[in-house]
Amino acid sequence: MSALTSIKNIGPAFEKSLMAAGITTAEQLREIGADAAYQRLLENGARPHFIGYYVLHMALQGRPWNDCKGEEKKSLRKQFDKIKSGSFDEARSELERFLNQIGVIPADPK
Repeated sequence: MSALTSIKNIGPAFEKSLMAAGITTAEQLREIGADAAYQRLLENGARPHFIGYYVLHMALQGRPWNDCKGEEKKSLRKQFDKIKSGSFDEARSELERFLNQIGVIPADPK
């Protein structure tokens, strides 16, 4: 199994975040894909950041991180916003998100 950092554009800090979200190998990351991996990062408490999202897409395609432009970037932004809205609640604290993950508090208290 290959280290996550064997994928271009994935450095030690990003590797640490991915590993904390349960993604531990380059093969696993390639298998689940950028969208599912990013969703897991958000569900694990990572703050959403569009650049990180498209860097992940570029990394899995073997492209430089700054190769994302024009219509491709616009399309990825729409997908990022969709993932963010379904996986990240800015009104909740990190502790609340963790308690939700382990089932202590309801997912959507209203």
